[in-house]
Amino acid sequence: MNFKIKKVNSFNLQEMLIVLAIIGILLLIALPNLMPLISKAKSVEAQTQLKAIYNAERQYFFMYSKYSSEFTEIDFEAPQTVKQNGTANYEYEIIKASNNEFTARATAITDFNGDGVFNVWEIDHNGNPKQITAD
Repeated sequence: MNFKIKKVNSFNLQEMLIVLAIIGILLLIALPNLMPLISKAKSVEAQTQLKAIYNAERQYFFMYSKYSSEFTEIDFEAPQTVKQNGTANYEYEIIKASNNEFTARATAITDFNGDGVFNVWEIDHNGNPKQITAD
């Protein structure tokens, strides 16, 4: 019986380590340029949740002719934050509510780009989300 052994081309350990080191260096160079995009993508969460609060407040206003200062009254449940083993990066609160107007705020609990500034968004009774503090 003649068996032919086929040799399979592959990479050795040194070649793999060199490739991984090059990829790591490229990531370190590219990551600072991507931080604004990461922060912008995470701020979409705040805008979406603030729009949900706005819609719930408007519905409450149409029913009771005033705005509410409590999430339980408007049937809004704030998502669990990453500190509470959830997925949300923002904490939500209604900072002002009266018969004619309201203001809700989303404050980041994580410093997305590591500069010590936390992202803050607000929405008012007009439904326009505004970035108060940029991260």
